[in-house]
Amino acid sequence: MKEGRRSFLKKTVVGTGVLAASNFPYIWVKNSSLAYAAKGEVKVGVLFSLTGTTGIIEESLNKATIMAIEEINDSGGINGMKITPVVEDPASDPATFAAKARKLVLNDRCVSVFGSYTSASRKAVLPVFEKRENLYWYPTLYEGRECSKNVIYTGAVPNQQQDEFVPWLVEKFGKRWYLIGSNYIYPKEENNYCKKLLADLGCEVVAEEYVPLGHSEFASVVNKFRSEKPNVIFSTVVGDSVVALHRQYRAAGLDPETMPMASLTTSENEVAAMGGDAAAGHFTSAPYFQVWDSPENQKFVEAYRKRWGEDKVTHFVSEPSYFQVYMFKQAVEKLDPSDISPQTIREAVKGVELVAPQGLVRLDPATLHTYLWPKIGVCKSDGQFEILKQSSEWLAPVPYKAYPDQVCTEAGLKQV
Repeated sequence: MKEGRRSFLKKTVVGTGVLAASNFPYIWVKNSSLAYAAKGEVKVGVLFSLTGTTGIIEESLNKATIMAIEEINDSGGINGMKITPVVEDPASDPATFAAKARKLVLNDRCVSVFGSYTSASRKAVLPVFEKRENLYWYPTLYEGRECSKNVIYTGAVPNQQQDEFVPWLVEKFGKRWYLIGSNYIYPKEENNYCKKLLADLGCEVVAEEYVPLGHSEFASVVNKFRSEKPNVIFSTVVGDSVVALHRQYRAAGLDPETMPMASLTTSENEVAAMGGDAAAGHFTSAPYFQVWDSPENQKFVEAYRKRWGEDKVTHFVSEPSYFQVYMFKQAVEKLDPSDISPQTIREAVKGVELVAPQGLVRLDPATLHTYLWPKIGVCKSDGQFEILKQSSEWLAPVPYKAYPDQVCTEAGLKQV
């Protein structure tokens, strides 16, 4: 009888091609090919670019993710199980993101993957997670207009960054706006929403321009700033292009007192790369800034610097990269080890709340997006932001705010 069962298990493992017979530590469940939790281990993917044009920002997301995993493991893991990260570098290339995602899901058998900064990379991996019914944890502010049941969205959507920011800027600086962004879906959709808000406020968009990812020559753009004289330059430029844009703006002698750049994408990380003088006087809207005063944030910042270096900074994408791992922990804690899968984790994480460095956050069960705390900051010459305005309460995510005839629900996208 024992020989028969052993033979059966060996045939099952070889037949599925998922697990080698020599490394069969997996908990036996009714269908072993679906088992994700090993004895003492839960395997996850970490898919952030460590090289390429967005490596400047994504390496910090990798660091925040790894730090959270280490903290959880050091405190005993999840119900005694350690989180084992499988780290890949997709090198800022969407096609490589997709290839690495397939490896993590199919070959490495990761139960979830934490990854991506750009929407281009998220869109590239999305078919992998939807086809394989796996779960992708996306920490970045993004354009909304997505209702996938295979993505957990912990970054801000347009209404959480712009609803307070745009009217505040109009009142403070004026109604003539220049929109400049990197050339992919995120800046275009953010600008689409911005233009709706500006139209309601009776404002004028004097120009709307997009530059390639990795673009570094902004002389012609800066000359247009000088000739058009907008009241506000609304920037959705990303990656190392942000550094080049700010440095060339400053070198041209333009004045943020009269023509500030107002960004959704310029964080402490990019400011550290360009230097505080190049960023001073410009504005960013985000749910989190490193200077936020709370015990949770103080602990986060101190731990991050201790782990990665005193010169390192935290920012509004590294913070959700960090807290979403703790959301994952809360979800998995609810599950029996034999029942751990991407689908059960998704159901268990709905409605999860925790006190993040930015404040109390909650995952909306219907949209799988997160309630966050909008803030407006102005950059100082020391590379940090001064928080000028903050929401009095958390703001619900509305991923289709720019498209009122569409609503993301727990059952999927609905037309209204």
